[in-house]
Amino acid sequence: MYDLYRCNEDDSVRFILGKDGINELFVVGLNPSTANKEESDITVAKVETVAKNNGYDGFVMVNLYPQRSTNPNRLPEKGDDGLIIKNIEIIKALAKNQNVPVFWAAWGSGIVTRSYLIKALNVLTRKIRPLGAKWVHYGELTKYGHPKHPSRLSYSWVFSDFDVVSYVQNVA
Repeated sequence: MYDLYRCNEDDSVRFILGKDGINELFVVGLNPSTANKEESDITVAKVETVAKNNGYDGFVMVNLYPQRSTNPNRLPEKGDDGLIIKNIEIIKALAKNQNVPVFWAAWGSGIVTRSYLIKALNVLTRKIRPLGAKWVHYGELTKYGHPKHPSRLSYSWVFSDFDVVSYVQNVA
C-alpha cells in the first residue's frame, strides 16, 4: 500500500510512511498511531486525499516524535534525544530530494503535552531551513494558534502559509 516506510525492528517507532512522488507533501504530525506499510488509519487516509486534491503526487507522513502511541498523552515524559535526532535526519534526507519541500504543519494542540515536542519542531525547522522549506497549514488554526490535526479536517479547507519560526517562539 505504501512504498515509503521506515520503522525500527519491532515497528514500535515509525519514522516515515507515504507514497513516493515527484512533488511530495511532507505532513508533520506529533507521533505515529496505527498506520503501517500495509494498512492506513483515518489520519493517513485523510492526508493522502488532501495531498492528491491539492496537486501532490506523493506524500510523506512524518512526526515530531516517532514512537507509536494512539494518544500523545501516553508518550514518555522525557523524550529520547537520540531518537529525535535520527528522526529529523531521516526527514531532512528525504526533503533534500524535493526542489522546494513543502511541510504541512498538522500536529494539533497536542504539541503542548510534552516539552520535547516543541523542541523537536525547533530543531527540525533549523535543519530544513537551508533547503528552502515552505510551511503551510490546512484550514483555520485552533483557538490557541495551533495547526489543526488532519483527523479533524474538512476537504473544503485550503492551505495557507504558516510562519513556523514565530509559532515556535510563541509556543516555547
